Amino acid sequence: MQLRLDALEAHLAKGLAGLYVVYGDEHLLAQEACDRIRATARAAGFTDRSVFTVERGFDWSSLLGASQSMSLFGDRQLVELRIPSGKPGKEGADALKALAAAVNDDVLTMITLPRLDAATQKSAWFTALSDAGVALKIDPVERAQLPNWVGQRLAAQGQRVVAGEEGRRALAFIAERVEGNLLAAHQEIQKLGLLYPAGSLSFEQIQDAVLNVARYDVFKLNEAMLAGDVGRLSRMLDGLRGEGEAAVLVLWAVVEEVRTLLRIKRGVAAGKPLAMLVRENRVWGPRERLIGPALSRVTEGALEKALALAARLDRQVKGLSGGTPGNHRNDPPPDPWDGLFELAMTVASPAKAAPVPPLRPRSAGAAPARRLA
Repeated sequence: MQLRLDALEAHLAKGLAGLYVVYGDEHLLAQEACDRIRATARAAGFTDRSVFTVERGFDWSSLLGASQSMSLFGDRQLVELRIPSGKPGKEGADALKALAAAVNDDVLTMITLPRLDAATQKSAWFTALSDAGVALKIDPVERAQLPNWVGQRLAAQGQRVVAGEEGRRALAFIAERVEGNLLAAHQEIQKLGLLYPAGSLSFEQIQDAVLNVARYDVFKLNEAMLAGDVGRLSRMLDGLRGEGEAAVLVLWAVVEEVRTLLRIKRGVAAGKPLAMLVRENRVWGPRERLIGPALSRVTEGALEKALALAARLDRQVKGLSGGTPGNHRNDPPPDPWDGLFELAMTVASPAKAAPVPPLRPRSAGAAPARRLA
């Protein structure tokens, strides 16, 4: 059966299943879920533990042998199988189906996998595992959920932010500093528990203690663009630049979103239902709820101009040409990253897309920070 992460505690309180499949790319949450299963297993008498990691040439017969044998000392055993690639291959798929079919009350099996695509989740081997035991999908904490997640973690260690606007500002500050780096977020929250006693935390205390450990994903830029969150968009672009991300990859991600919006915009104008266009253009997750407001905010003409700017930026980031200040009004800015910001702003805030925000002076080695109107 499928189980949500927030239902794991209630499930374990009722008793252990014989097989668990934990899958997802949020390593902190996956590790915590596995730790809870291990702790419950130890309390239930599964004191012997074997760990297998699937690599090239892995001997699947050794796994099946361990899952069907008793411990030398008569202890119940926990068998852990880690498949980092998420691809067991044909031999592995057959072994996993055999594993799912074998019932042994004295052996608890826990399989960990990365995030799986829809086709893999429908495969025969994964279906056999989830039918025989519990499949626990570890979803990432989305940016919009991050302040609440931080608040819950603080509450778990006996701390909380002050009530009202100051508290909301404190949670938003932490979320900005730890976005995309949940393990570091966990460490920063633990640090607050070491620095300050239980009880209420002021914004000043949090500001003094929490480091900027955010790690930005280029493929999350589209969410900031669609939401019209100019501040987050600016931080993400500056963070990606500081991390050494390739400008050509960032340009590709932004252009793909502009093209998607233009296709949907033209489809709506032609009388097609928005829901159908969203499915056809593979828009899902947080983007699905953001696409409507973005479409109402931006015009077809603005999107076409954005693609024209993207074509000039493409030549610039590849070193084929570049704009010269004052040379031509259609030239991209001299700095490609300013051009990327201008391009993204055609979706995030069309009224502010024309001028390129000036750069503040920065210290050596730091990414430039944009001053937003």
